[in-house]
Amino acid sequence: MQIVVRMFVVAFLWSCLNLLYAQNLPAAFEIEIPGISGYNSEIKTPDEVLRHTIGTRHTVPHELVDYFEAVAEASDRVSLHTHGYSYENRPLIHAIVTSPANHARLEAIRAQNLRLSDDPDSISEADLDEMPVVVYQGYSIHGNEASGSEAAVLYLYHLAAAQGVAFEEMLENVVIILDPLFNPDGRDRFTDWVNRNRGRVHTTDPNDREHNEPWPGGRTNHYWFDLNRDWLPAQHPESQGRLDIFHNWRPQVLTDHHEMGGTSSFFFMPGIPSRNNPGTPEENFVLTAGIADFHAKWLDRTGSLYYSKESFDDFYYGKGSTYPDANGAIGILFEQASSRALESETDHGNLTYAFTVKNQFSTSLSTLEAVTALRKELLTYQQTFYASAAGVARSNRVKAYVVDLTYDRTRAQKFGEMLSRHRVQMYMLDRDFENEGRVYAAGEAFVVPVAQPQARVVKAMFDRTTAYQDSLFYDVSTWTMPLAFDLDYSEIRSNPADYLGAAWTATPDGGRLVGGVSEIGYLLKWNRYFAGRTLYNLLEAGFFPRLLHHAADIRVNGRVMSFEPGTIFVPAVHRDPARRHLDAGLLPMLEKAVAEDHVEVFAAESGFALDGPDLGTRSATILKTPVVGLITGSGASGYNAGEVWHLLSERFHIPVSLLDSDELADIDLDRYTTLVLAGGFYSGLNTEVLSTWMRRGGNLVTLHSGTDWAVRNNLIDLERKPFDTDSLYKDLPFNQLDEARGAQRIGGLIAEGRLDTTHPLSYGLRDTIPLFRRGTSFYEPATTPGVNVGVYTTTPLLSGYVSEPQLKNMAGSAALVAMNKGRGSIIAFADNPNFRAFWYGTNRLFVNAVFFGNAF
Repeated sequence: MQIVVRMFVVAFLWSCLNLLYAQNLPAAFEIEIPGISGYNSEIKTPDEVLRHTIGTRHTVPHELVDYFEAVAEASDRVSLHTHGYSYENRPLIHAIVTSPANHARLEAIRAQNLRLSDDPDSISEADLDEMPVVVYQGYSIHGNEASGSEAAVLYLYHLAAAQGVAFEEMLENVVIILDPLFNPDGRDRFTDWVNRNRGRVHTTDPNDREHNEPWPGGRTNHYWFDLNRDWLPAQHPESQGRLDIFHNWRPQVLTDHHEMGGTSSFFFMPGIPSRNNPGTPEENFVLTAGIADFHAKWLDRTGSLYYSKESFDDFYYGKGSTYPDANGAIGILFEQASSRALESETDHGNLTYAFTVKNQFSTSLSTLEAVTALRKELLTYQQTFYASAAGVARSNRVKAYVVDLTYDRTRAQKFGEMLSRHRVQMYMLDRDFENEGRVYAAGEAFVVPVAQPQARVVKAMFDRTTAYQDSLFYDVSTWTMPLAFDLDYSEIRSNPADYLGAAWTATPDGGRLVGGVSEIGYLLKWNRYFAGRTLYNLLEAGFFPRLLHHAADIRVNGRVMSFEPGTIFVPAVHRDPARRHLDAGLLPMLEKAVAEDHVEVFAAESGFALDGPDLGTRSATILKTPVVGLITGSGASGYNAGEVWHLLSERFHIPVSLLDSDELADIDLDRYTTLVLAGGFYSGLNTEVLSTWMRRGGNLVTLHSGTDWAVRNNLIDLERKPFDTDSLYKDLPFNQLDEARGAQRIGGLIAEGRLDTTHPLSYGLRDTIPLFRRGTSFYEPATTPGVNVGVYTTTPLLSGYVSEPQLKNMAGSAALVAMNKGRGSIIAFADNPNFRAFWYGTNRLFVNAVFFGNAF
């Protein structure tokens, strides 16, 4: 049986969408929902709980949670779960929706579903005939792409309340994981703005405040990260919670509801075929195309325009619509033209919020129909995907990867934590092992074999790639994770079975305090990722850490130990001269740092060095507590600024003042030791204010496009390397120009930089380091001696796409330059050392810039 549901009439469903806007829709608009005979009146409609009609205002996160709780309490088809909390402590929720009979055996269904990946050979054809399909439907990972979460409310009502034999049979064959709030903090920021800046009568005027949310907008999470790029790095609680659900259930399909520019129509996968990731099996794209037929059919019913295959891609595995492709599932991206406000003017007439919600709701229903119809094909595909993992490993020239734990143990362990979130199996090395001329010690390295169920994920994490089918990318062209972490690792070409020890779980450890109470002071090695956190706590507590610039042999615990430049010496004196370190709490602080920051600390028996300068050397720099101002607001890149804010605040527990660029001239900048231009255009920024502040002793740190801005405004003397684009394009016809220009862009690659390790900014690092590179602004190294801290090597490409002309321009160019300006300094990064929070390797260069800006 079918029931025709008009948006402004029966069952409260479509009336929830469009009571206000019925006059703006085609009079003949209708949608048919097969198999529905009515709706259960015991399930409250969104209107009854929210006290507003969906589509007449933007539903804020707590209202949405309230509705999900109300439905879960009333329906035996729905259970509600919390899988984490956002940075702003908002609950991250998901509903499990299926038939009451399935709920009664839900754990058995989940366990059997896991066998498709854990033990695919144990699933018989008869099992596949009976198993429900699992679909994970997620909404609005970008907080100001709000129609998705709104549709999730209607979809939950429909799933809980719809009645009819055919619909109830459908629920027997599917388990739906409904995640309505991928990004509650961003959504709250956005919905608060639009709802507060709208009167009783809304306006379509694009100049109105409702249509123009302020910087940084609601797209991102609390720290201004794009969570749709974090599925693979998984650095944020929202992402980690999503991955917990994903791997706890391992769905066959995951959908990801977005919005795009208002002049477009509606997009659904497949994307551009030439930009598919070559590691994804072809059958994935066949199934994606089969599912697309259902979306087209449902949107045709409503007269909604749509397209596919013309934009977006399935290349970077760190997006929600592509991450499933590396995990035996089908990822589907939806992009709805956005009204942003309640109603907006577009090139093809006014676009209402209600209409955008309608399309997101329609494709939620089309997904449900598709996965039910293709249930067995999807289950079989996942089974085959994991059954073929052994073949993937056999055909791979690399059989395993070995990762050393002795070079900054914490970074290697953080890398292991990331791998664990993706179910990657790791093992401790159980005997000394020589590989590629390097000896890895038993118990001091771990091994990641390729031969495991997650073989494709391992390849995606570790592979270096420089050859591509297409030269255009929607996102980055590479993401080789051990390079991002700057790990000491190598490829193993032989079977690793003989030297695999016990399964290894990454847990940061390895801190140590050597020696006991010292009346002289303590030496903090600058060799662990969180050493900066320890240093900041010592400075805040009133001690006087000194940065040692020369190697020294010091007696510790009855033997002589060598300490490298960059070691921090903490004298046993306190800001309060009446207090010695014992009663000032220095030793307990260091013991806590050893446990929590995993640092290495050594008690000096004497200040006298057996070789090198004594600990009281005049060459040491007495460090100051960094007071950091981050330039934000108009013209600043929210992404880059958020990465700095997150790094310092979340990881290093250093307070950061967010300073509006337009108000900088009115701020007393002398209170800040360091200002950061993380990237952007900064059109309203007063350069003279910055110059004066630097001359008085301020440390200005510029990153990526922030360095470009500093060069253009004569804050640093660097010469841009020329690039002749005219000769590249002069003979091309019009229809080839876009692709030719796109081929010269650098959307994201990994290049090798060489460091001057005698410079304070390179303390604790090796002489070469992988750098993340975006953009084509290359600079000649500075001519002043001693200021080129880092330059790209002559053959810099490690992984990723770059054209030959751009690669030639990159070679030998400046990567990190540090110049004195009066009593202050400017430290200019050509790249972004904090990219997406997973570039742990170059984070250390930035942290050095914050602490050691007055040390050269």
